[in-house]
Amino acid sequence: MEELKRVIPINLKRMIFESTTEDLSSTCCSLLDFFLHLPLFHSVLQDLTDPEMAICRKNTKAALDYKQKGNECFSSGDYVKALSFYSQGLRFAPMDADDANKSLVTMLYANRASSLHKMGLLMECIRDCGRALLLSPSYTKAWYRRGKANASLANYEDAIRDLNVALDMELSLHGKSQIKCEIDTILDHCRRTKGTSSSWDSSSERNFGSCGNSISMIDEPHPKVLQCVSTPTKGRGMASIIDIAKATLVHTEEPYAAIILKHCRETHCHFCLNALPADTVPCSSCSIPLYCSQHCQVQAGGQFGSCPNNPSIPEKISKDLERYMAEITVASNSGYIVGDANIEYLTEHKHECGGVHWPVVLPSEIVLAGRVLVKSIEQRKHSSWTSKPIESLDLFHNYAQMTPERKLELHIYSIVLTHCLQHDYGSVFPLTGTSASQVVILISQIKVNSMAVVHMKSVDEYSSSKQSGPQLSRVTNVEQVRVGQAIYATGSLFNHSCQPNIHAYFLSRSLFIRSTEFVAAGQPLELSYGPQIGQMTLMDRHQSLEDQYAFKCQCCGCSELNLSDLAANAFRCVEPNCSGAVLDICMAKHEKQKVSCVDKLKVEDINKVAHMLFQQNKGTLRIHPGYCLNCGSQRDLESSHATAKQARIYVKRLRDAIDSKQVSINVLSDALQSLDLLRSTIHSYNKEIAEAEDIIAEAFCSLGDFQAAMDHCKASIEILEKLYTTNHIVIGNELVKLATIQLSLGESTVVEIINRLDKIFSMHYGPHATRLFPYLQTLKGESSKHTE
Repeated sequence: MEELKRVIPINLKRMIFESTTEDLSSTCCSLLDFFLHLPLFHSVLQDLTDPEMAICRKNTKAALDYKQKGNECFSSGDYVKALSFYSQGLRFAPMDADDANKSLVTMLYANRASSLHKMGLLMECIRDCGRALLLSPSYTKAWYRRGKANASLANYEDAIRDLNVALDMELSLHGKSQIKCEIDTILDHCRRTKGTSSSWDSSSERNFGSCGNSISMIDEPHPKVLQCVSTPTKGRGMASIIDIAKATLVHTEEPYAAIILKHCRETHCHFCLNALPADTVPCSSCSIPLYCSQHCQVQAGGQFGSCPNNPSIPEKISKDLERYMAEITVASNSGYIVGDANIEYLTEHKHECGGVHWPVVLPSEIVLAGRVLVKSIEQRKHSSWTSKPIESLDLFHNYAQMTPERKLELHIYSIVLTHCLQHDYGSVFPLTGTSASQVVILISQIKVNSMAVVHMKSVDEYSSSKQSGPQLSRVTNVEQVRVGQAIYATGSLFNHSCQPNIHAYFLSRSLFIRSTEFVAAGQPLELSYGPQIGQMTLMDRHQSLEDQYAFKCQCCGCSELNLSDLAANAFRCVEPNCSGAVLDICMAKHEKQKVSCVDKLKVEDINKVAHMLFQQNKGTLRIHPGYCLNCGSQRDLESSHATAKQARIYVKRLRDAIDSKQVSINVLSDALQSLDLLRSTIHSYNKEIAEAEDIIAEAFCSLGDFQAAMDHCKASIEILEKLYTTNHIVIGNELVKLATIQLSLGESTVVEIINRLDKIFSMHYGPHATRLFPYLQTLKGESSKHTE
């Protein structure tokens, strides 16, 4: 796209730079006319839309090469690499490709199942066997491997039936002898244990078409509390029509359209956005997406494959085994291909399929715009669908506030996307200036109204502690991972606040919104678009919101004094016994624009660091850069900035050492000295000290000194509790670290920490907390040992 941008005449660029929404039809027409006479433009379009030039089309030769490499790795005992090669082979193998008169896809699934079995991934092995059998119900190897996996799971009844099917299918005497030995071994074990069944629920492993990563939805009723309102300062938004208690689920919603982010394409399911299992399922028509199951693949617009209506079954096979084969193959196949008639299915990937290149090359938000357009067209075809077409959602956009370069990019991408969509929809997407201008507006709407789909990820670090000697101890960190981008019809109506009263989270791609405090009837329901008090300075929050959403935040956190904005980035007073905050020029400029708060609790907190502000008359706050807000003492800002900058170097060096797993005593010692330097320079509530304490705690964990780690972790949390509310989710994430450290030390107080952690997570996630954070149950179980 940069090449196209460079060749556009300067006068046409200027016209686009200065354009408003009223000019879009004209500017898009002019740019399109220029492009249509440009050979470079047609070359770019051919690269994006010609399947013969795309690297993402199916390729039998590549699939066979991957299969051969997988076989070599399997023979040498490298099952992890074999698994990877077989998965790549499946990604490129056409559904109709053969290898030695056998289905290539079937063989790859069966071979991968063998690798999974060797790796101890038994459920994944059974699912892959099932996929092979859906395509080739009489494939002996798949039945044999399935029987072995069921035996390993102690599901002996199905294991014997699987092996009996394999025995009847096998033609060679040697093969039959091997299978009989397996059956005899299982029967002998069953006789010794007096039974052929186990407590294993075989019904769960037969459902190999379902989403492998799905989280069971809890039937949690939520009252109809929402109404769309309009306010003078924020325009349209959502408010409650009744009083809402803390931790109440106020809204759930499926996305109007969603897209996986590029950096997650190899690690997360392209439909449900959950982490991929080892037994990934590729698209049946191209090599771009990976899915966690056939269920997600079909939902996204693919079709796993079909088994014959009358599969070849040996004449001598018993009726019982014949029924069993049907149960495992045909019945399971129809179970997920048909789907739920009550769900509005949209084949969101189908128009991107067929080996074309543009869904891989274009930015995620542009591909998302294509999905939104396609869904809107499909909705017009299916009038019975309940969700509204995109134009009826009346989404806000910020085209007029965009930078000139961004306007130019949108013009180019809109014309390119319109051409790409013509491949499937022809005249519905005419390549005209008018249609391109509509796409410009849509992309602008997506930029403002889309939500980042964020999943929580727990990361365990192990080290040997001084207390436990060679025994490994675990420390758990919680990370947020942005996995997708989505448009939610109602979710987009909630306004932003830097001090939100609701919390948004995601199960797969489903949006859930829960109250984090009591909300009175009629009060706005506001969530955070990203920037929050405590996480960013007022200046950075405003800049972030203006860049992304084109508005200046006027929430109470940005218009009223609060402790976090005053202290989170402040310097400390030069007087040793004074707890006052000293602001630099930028911070002072923004804080002057606020008004004195009237909330008694806020006044008490602020009075500790800036009581001089409450001695002033009403009007503009008099905040002088470099002077203490408690006692008026002056601090040299230039030297203070230099000192803090020098200290940051050694803290960052420690952070890099932790990431590279090369923490040394010398690097840690330098960081500890820098921490002392920061304490003597910046305010004791400064977020930078909390971050340094957290990094040092992690370093001590890696060295096995959990006592020192606990002390620094507590020090970090004490600061964060000043900057955030007591039950803020940030505090909860830090308490996870503290709890695992205390468990490593055998601290009895860990029970109190885990109870508090449970309260915070329940407030933000309700009954979904234990499913989103399974380690919570582990922590509770381990902590109970300290109370026995």
